[in-house]
Amino acid sequence: MQSNVENLGALERRLDLSVSSEKVNNEVESRLKRLAKTTKMHGFRPGKVPLKIVSQKYGIEIKQDVLGDELQKKFDEAVKELDLKIAGHPRFDTKESSDNDLEEYRFGVIFEVYPDIKLGDLSKQNIEKPVVQIEEKDIDNTIEMIRKKQVQYQPVDRPAQAGDRVSIDFHGVIEGKDFAGGKAEGINLIIGEGSFLKDFETELVGLSVDQDKSFDVVFPEDYRSKEVAGKAVTFNVKINEITLPVLPEVDAEFAKLLGVPDGDVEKVRVGIKHDLEREVTKRARTKVKEQIMQCFLDTTPIETPNVLVNQEKERLLKEAQENLESQGMKSKDIKLTPDMFKEKAVERIKLGLILSELVKVHDLKATPEKVRSIIEDTAQNYENPEQVVKWHYASAERLKDAQALALEDNVVQWALEKVKLVDKTVTFDEIMGIA
Repeated sequence: MQSNVENLGALERRLDLSVSSEKVNNEVESRLKRLAKTTKMHGFRPGKVPLKIVSQKYGIEIKQDVLGDELQKKFDEAVKELDLKIAGHPRFDTKESSDNDLEEYRFGVIFEVYPDIKLGDLSKQNIEKPVVQIEEKDIDNTIEMIRKKQVQYQPVDRPAQAGDRVSIDFHGVIEGKDFAGGKAEGINLIIGEGSFLKDFETELVGLSVDQDKSFDVVFPEDYRSKEVAGKAVTFNVKINEITLPVLPEVDAEFAKLLGVPDGDVEKVRVGIKHDLEREVTKRARTKVKEQIMQCFLDTTPIETPNVLVNQEKERLLKEAQENLESQGMKSKDIKLTPDMFKEKAVERIKLGLILSELVKVHDLKATPEKVRSIIEDTAQNYENPEQVVKWHYASAERLKDAQALALEDNVVQWALEKVKLVDKTVTFDEIMGIA
């Protein structure tokens, strides 16, 4: 067995293989004979086509198949003998044969191997654990958000004010000419909310129903539409309707609307606090987990096989395209390339290799109890938790997702015993990312 492996780079290798031409020719002849017994061809009875004709038609294809099979077999034997950990698929290149070398076919095989991973020391790594105290104002703000979602609009017989919702028709022109998106009817906007340019919304204050007005608005230089960016647009606007947003009172009816049958508002506040604490706990865990993963990357530098990175780049590209299409956009209209996702792909491959090594070295298994806990926790977000739990266990694929999360949690828990955990007090708005 050939055992000389040439290093072509950090993880790229080359191995020379040879296959006996006599062995190949014998196998080709054997396959042709078997094929001839079933070959159908015009002018001959089934199974009576001459071997020479069968060879002329199928010989090259069969020879390629035989060579491929023999090469793969030789390569598998070499991989086992040399204890190589192959990443992706090998690439076989034909080598030139001299006149003295015709008794064998010679090939070079180029492939990548997985990196040797030496797990880093986490003992000097600091991890900040967010600590959040839910305050009364956080509950008040949440109630206010719920009220806004239940808003009702009442028509008013007066000129428009800031905070009103108005229905408008508008027509904008640049130097007397129309432009894309410059005309619309029946558009609703709340004055002062910022869905339109501030200067546009300000001009609506004081207008009454059926009243129209012409005014100029200069668009910012960095406006998303280049057609109007930095230009003065003359708008003619007509008010169709003025309505006043009315929020529900925080009373018994409001409480019943939120699922409290007896209308006790205090129970609403208790329930909201519980939900906020649950969400905060989840986000705190996520932030700790993100830091742990970064610690793995920082303390265990490794090379990544290009073949795996390229596969991940393509996967991320496809994921992005599907996401765009789900939002109603056409991915072909947005130029995305695999290289745009290279940095993220490299990070994901590195992290995956490190986590696999950790799981193997420290025997971090996903226990059935942990898997069950994760599924039950997820199920709490639904109306019928028991049905959701059954739904997960009814599919091996869905169960596999929960097992992966359980394994990841075990890795994080293992790491938390190695790093230095430091409590960091943050506000509810900070952990929620509310500006």
